[in-house]
Amino acid sequence: MTPNVSRRDFLKLSATSAAVAWAAGCSTTEGGRAGQKIPIALELYSVRKECAKDTAGTIEAVAKMGYKGVEFAGFYDKEAKTLRKILDDCGLKCCGSHTPLPHLLGDKLKETIEFNQVLGNKFLIVPGLPKDRTASKQAWLDTAKLFNELSDKVAPDKMRVGYHNHTIEFEALDGELPWDTFFGNTKKEVVMQFDTGNAMHGGGDARAYLKKYPGRATTVHLKPFSKAKPDAIIGEDELPWKDIFELCETIGNTEWYIVEYERPVLPALEAVEKCLQALKKMGKC
Repeated sequence: MTPNVSRRDFLKLSATSAAVAWAAGCSTTEGGRAGQKIPIALELYSVRKECAKDTAGTIEAVAKMGYKGVEFAGFYDKEAKTLRKILDDCGLKCCGSHTPLPHLLGDKLKETIEFNQVLGNKFLIVPGLPKDRTASKQAWLDTAKLFNELSDKVAPDKMRVGYHNHTIEFEALDGELPWDTFFGNTKKEVVMQFDTGNAMHGGGDARAYLKKYPGRATTVHLKPFSKAKPDAIIGEDELPWKDIFELCETIGNTEWYIVEYERPVLPALEAVEKCLQALKKMGKC
């Protein structure tokens, strides 16, 4: 990460962004309300090898597919202003960045905020936690307290912190699911970035948690899950997509759908394009 951005660069990039029209495509507006289409982004971890080789070319290819935004999972040793120009040139928005927890602590927090402000990103999502923060119920409670504090710290900059699940959050620990320990003790401002596929691998049904924590699923990872066909793309899998979309678009307060596909059966760019085409067939674009 190289968050060295001058105020002049920041203001210049902000002005440039305001002048760039968001290209027409899969979405019409942000926000999880019935009758409105939620914009669809791509988690760039899905095409991480391609991004490492050719960041600009890969992001341009993603835009041409019809995606309206991207979520970063690393910055490929590039400065924020460089990445922002790539996004602006492609008509894309940054809908999040997967941010390791150490980048939100101490002196690193200011750098992280400034870097993401240049990207135009307001969602700082922690994609995983070290074992000492997940080893017990008390550890999860302490982590929830930390996220509440971080939420307050980034709020003046109109940013939000959040947490992205894997599987351990849905395996009972000290008499309670860690997902409930964490989100039952964090402020509503802490984003519940629900990963549908990861959750199902751990036994967590998206429908149950979208209902249990209404308004918290501000960004949702659309990841397929199938026991019968592990390499299935979205729509070929066993997830109840219709129900998931209905909940996101009514009580979820969801602002972004974010496609993530990690299986190696297809070339990465081909796979994520197939996922988007499937969502179009479902009426999500």
